[in-house]
Amino acid sequence: MTILDTYGTNSCSAKELSDLLADRLALTFAERESDYRGIYYLATLADGTRFQVLPNSVPGDGGEEELYDDEYPDVSVLVLVTSPADTQVLGDELMAIEGLSRLASS
Repeated sequence: MTILDTYGTNSCSAKELSDLLADRLALTFAERESDYRGIYYLATLADGTRFQVLPNSVPGDGGEEELYDDEYPDVSVLVLVTSPADTQVLGDELMAIEGLSRLASS
């Protein structure tokens, strides 16, 4: 069973948040670029848990910016955590970061 948690913040940029998460969780983020997501940051743990930090404003058709997740139009930076099992400890660590809120969990 795969778990997907979505977190969001307006208190910093995607790069700043990936740096903060790297320090707090001992992660190594790689900068990636995608036509669909723009520039985002990706880290993967040994157990397969993936962290993606990306701006909610991404390149759209015709050069216009669009929302990556239009369910959260007021959130500027998203953290998508995909894990193979429930990772309550990681969730607690993320929720301890000032300005970061859990938006959804499945």
